[in-house]
Amino acid sequence: MVGPGVCLTAGMGPGQSMLTNPVVSIGDRCVIGRGSHLIGHWSIQLGDDIQTGPYVYITDQNHGYEDPSIPVGIQPTREKAVRIGSGSWLGANVVILPGTVLGRNCVVAAGAVVRGEFPDHCVVAGVPAKAVRIYKDGEWHRPLT
Repeated sequence: MVGPGVCLTAGMGPGQSMLTNPVVSIGDRCVIGRGSHLIGHWSIQLGDDIQTGPYVYITDQNHGYEDPSIPVGIQPTREKAVRIGSGSWLGANVVILPGTVLGRNCVVAAGAVVRGEFPDHCVVAGVPAKAVRIYKDGEWHRPLT
């Protein structure tokens, strides 16, 4: 279910060919919170039974900034696929950055900014986000830092 005020895009410029098909894929029984944005240029895959709070932002593209003599907005972009595992929950105001891979049944705390790979059954929080709880051997554990 995609509620009111949700933005789903597969952003291609004029004359730009789609490099993957589909660009944005949403599994069965997903609920996307109001005011959320899924901005796909390369590949965003959401598994089944995913729920998000309001104002979640998921993108697979970042602006380039490597050349300081060129305005950031016109530098080449960098894309990296995003995958959110089935059964996961993303709290309000979560930002998912390019290259993020969340395993199955993960929880992302409100306001987290997520980049990187996280295993099944973990709780992710913070800016930048890190795993704060992991379910292993039948118990929840705090990861060693």
